[in-house]
Amino acid sequence: MAANNRRMSGKKGAQVGSGGQRRKGLEGKGPTPPAEMRKKHKKNRIANAMAKQAARRPAPRGRGGKSSSELVVGRNSVVEALREGVPASTLYVQQFIDNDERVREALQLAAERGGINLMEAPRPELDRMTNGLNHQGLVLQVPPYEYAHPEDLANAAYDGGEDPLIVALDGVTDPRNLGAVVRSVSAFGGHGVVVPERRAAGMTAGAWKTSAGAAARTPVARATNLTRALEAYKKAGIVVVGLPADGETELGELAALQGPVVIVVGSEGKGLSRLVGETCDFRVRIPMPGGAESLNAGVAAGIVLYEAARRRV
Repeated sequence: MAANNRRMSGKKGAQVGSGGQRRKGLEGKGPTPPAEMRKKHKKNRIANAMAKQAARRPAPRGRGGKSSSELVVGRNSVVEALREGVPASTLYVQQFIDNDERVREALQLAAERGGINLMEAPRPELDRMTNGLNHQGLVLQVPPYEYAHPEDLANAAYDGGEDPLIVALDGVTDPRNLGAVVRSVSAFGGHGVVVPERRAAGMTAGAWKTSAGAAARTPVARATNLTRALEAYKKAGIVVVGLPADGETELGELAALQGPVVIVVGSEGKGLSRLVGETCDFRVRIPMPGGAESLNAGVAAGIVLYEAARRRV
């Protein structure tokens, strides 16, 4: 009987339940991450080493026809850039990142597009890459943009049996305006956009997004000196039309839009610079019955491009 008592005394009593934790542990955790993001995987070690090298490597300088590479930082910005088709070479993802919907979408979009390297990196490495910006664990590297030469735009038009229709921007520094102009040039059958090399917006991720994919079809050329580039166009028989607010000719009276033409748009605040304005064959104003003082570059270019396209049909 004593032996039975000893056995009974070792019997466990009522147990506290798991509270559903075991059931939660059996739930799915989403798709298996790529090898580059799985700990202890060979590709993960290689990705970490490459991320460290990239963080220590100085950013390349733009020279000739290339801009420097650019980083898009933050979860929302990265997802939007991938959605809009902004070119990308590498997506950096922080180790032990909180896996929310934006992170999953960024990984899915990068995988669907292909050609984008996925790199897992420790937070200190991403901090160094972004100079301490709030990257939220996602950093997208945009490769340098390949600019065309101003002559290439006219040559491509002539090769296609068409009169060149080109837009040149003078002093436009907002990349969104550049993206809007690229979009309008593409929509109305233009042959490209020319921007100055200095003190002007370039083809950044912001310009790519605003162009809504048109930047993939419409070349952007960069001129070392915009005035000289316009003079070269004039020697090639292309009419240069400037759009100052006080232009002598009204848009509807300009017959030159039916032939080879370069439309020069200045900044909203300063308009055309003096030398560029003096280089233009015509100074044209857009009639505005509403009394607005000026239009931004994207809107002004769109109006003139529409008028040119209408006359060329």
